Amino acid sequence: MKPLPKFIMLLMLLAVATGLFMLYDVDLSSSYAIDKRSIRLASMLVVGVSVAYSSIVFQTITGNRILTPSVMGYEAVFVLFQTLIVFIYGDRAFQVIGQQENFLYAVILMLGFSLAIYLLMFTGRKRNMYFLLLVGMVLGTLFMTTSQFLHVLLDPNEFSVVQNFMFVSFAKMNTKLLAIAAATMAVSVAYISVHRRALDVMALGREHAINLGVNYDKMVRNFLLAVALMVSVSTALVGPIIFLGILVCNLTYELFRTRRHAYMLVICSVVACLCLVFGQFLVEHVLDFSTTVSIIINFIGGVYFMYLLWISRKKIT
Repeated sequence: MKPLPKFIMLLMLLAVATGLFMLYDVDLSSSYAIDKRSIRLASMLVVGVSVAYSSIVFQTITGNRILTPSVMGYEAVFVLFQTLIVFIYGDRAFQVIGQQENFLYAVILMLGFSLAIYLLMFTGRKRNMYFLLLVGMVLGTLFMTTSQFLHVLLDPNEFSVVQNFMFVSFAKMNTKLLAIAAATMAVSVAYISVHRRALDVMALGREHAINLGVNYDKMVRNFLLAVALMVSVSTALVGPIIFLGILVCNLTYELFRTRRHAYMLVICSVVACLCLVFGQFLVEHVLDFSTTVSIIINFIGGVYFMYLLWISRKKIT
């Protein structure tokens, strides 16, 4: 099937999933139910676009199809930050620090983390991208292990507060927080869209990109900051979804045999939104809230990740 009919089919599937999510088993005269579902739908669209853009950009600059920003420890920074807040203030932590302030601090921390790693790796002696990834993985493991240690020290009530941030939930959304997240995402999406041709060149590799006139180190820094901004948006808004980026990016690569980022970024966004909306519909109306959408996506994404590793091993051998 040609690319355009495939894309139209994806849009139709997203429209059907959106219609089912918004209108299934609801009284159309009830504005309360429609408003609540609209907020959840908007949050899923913001998260879907953020995950898609950040994952595609990250895989392009690393040159690897099985890596996502979660490898760099961004989500571990968020979990550690939430754990520290509860560890210091107890179960009244988010009465002391409001949701807007918490979101702002999380974004600043993730941006600072991204900038610190870049400055560490790309100033002075030149280091390659693999060393950057190694440092990110080590720091991510350190942050997550520290969070788990602090979880042991928390009492059950305090741990339940932290646990709300460790699992994706579209059920409880703050309208003001959603507006801030959407505006933050829009800035990153606009920057990446303007420089999408640089991504096409950077996909050829560092040497080729430099030879073709791209300021490679500067663009890597800027793209890493944009990635950190979008990861912070999706993670602070609903919580970490580890395998969603791997799943939607590789589905995009398989369905559409193109490497032009002008197409891939949009297509991947549609695929991510479709996965979230349809997954949330299943959770609410088929599984009756017996599980969460993150568990479903992480299970499917984890199986697909193992499949990708197996395929890569077969190609090597």
